[in-house]
Amino acid sequence: MRNIPQSTLGILTAASVFLGAGAHAAERQNELARVVDAVAVPLMARNDIPGMSIAITVGGKRYVYNYGVASKASGRKVTDATLFEIGSVSKTFTATLAGYAQASSDLSLTDSPSKYFPEFAGSHLAGATLLDLGTYTAGGLPLQFPNDVTDHKAMVGYYKNWKPAYAPGTHRVYSNPSIGLFGYAAAKAMGWPFDDLMQQKLFPALGLSHTFIAVPKADDANYAYGYSKTGKAIRVSPGVLDSEAYGVKMSASDMLRFIEANMDGSDLDKTLQSAIATTHTGYYKVGGMTQGLGWEMYAYPTTLDQLLAGNSADMALKANEIEKLSPPRPPVKDVLFNKTGSTSGFGAYVAFVPSKGIGIALFANKNYPNSERVKAAYSILAAFDDDLAVANAD
Repeated sequence: MRNIPQSTLGILTAASVFLGAGAHAAERQNELARVVDAVAVPLMARNDIPGMSIAITVGGKRYVYNYGVASKASGRKVTDATLFEIGSVSKTFTATLAGYAQASSDLSLTDSPSKYFPEFAGSHLAGATLLDLGTYTAGGLPLQFPNDVTDHKAMVGYYKNWKPAYAPGTHRVYSNPSIGLFGYAAAKAMGWPFDDLMQQKLFPALGLSHTFIAVPKADDANYAYGYSKTGKAIRVSPGVLDSEAYGVKMSASDMLRFIEANMDGSDLDKTLQSAIATTHTGYYKVGGMTQGLGWEMYAYPTTLDQLLAGNSADMALKANEIEKLSPPRPPVKDVLFNKTGSTSGFGAYVAFVPSKGIGIALFANKNYPNSERVKAAYSILAAFDDDLAVANAD
């Protein structure tokens, strides 16, 4: 690892050189590396993270910084090709697929789930919409399925017998079964299995060549091992609707392509542009956070405290009453988009600001606190943008 400055002042000084109009390209790149090192090295030490990729896009340029190992047993180092489990950041791809289905007139977000699953007719779930499922407001579906829901038959029975705690569209309860069914419905509407749609249609359309639901044998050598709190090497286990809720494995380099497509998708086909715009639409607010499909948004510049609140345990584990936006807020560029994601052995965080042309992805083969991820990303982004630095100072 590189020698690094030790103070926040050092980070900001480095950034001023990086952004300076007279700085040479190589000098700018070196200073950016120091900014990232100053955050990454202590972050990994504090959280005992074996390996990490930090990918940044700024001013139309991409930078990827790799640290540590993808496998402690073999000593294999993290590279630009290393595949990480991104956990619930996968939901942003699921949302994009559903947006694509709507743009292709295969479904409407106002549809009842029972349109695609006739077996749900007469159930409480039939009173919700696909949009409710995609934004966690169907009425209180839990974070995870009960332990006895291990196959398709049990899943159908669970949804049929589920009883909501709230009226649809009134409370946000973050839920894998909620957005999982949303993605499953989108795939059913399009007439293909979900995994095939992602692997054969969406990922290629986005230009993602190192992004998978099931990692192929040819790429297995690039697939990192995750590590539990006790240091055990682990990878994600199969589960009901796992692909839809938390199943993507990808490189940090590919995530930069996805971030850039979200910031400026003008070179994408019109249907995919419309799909992305759907994920950027604001449907309701909880505190300082506006919920889109997959993405969570904050007025820019946002403070670190607002981001920490929006990515807190209270937001993930408790029911939160919502302020519905009627009509929904159209996509805007002067916002910070973000999403966290975790599996038992991996932790991810992605954030970007279209109006500034800046974005960041932190991928690690250890599940560490969301607050640590947010603080690290914020420190790096604030070094690029005075508005963010000032917002935090205030």
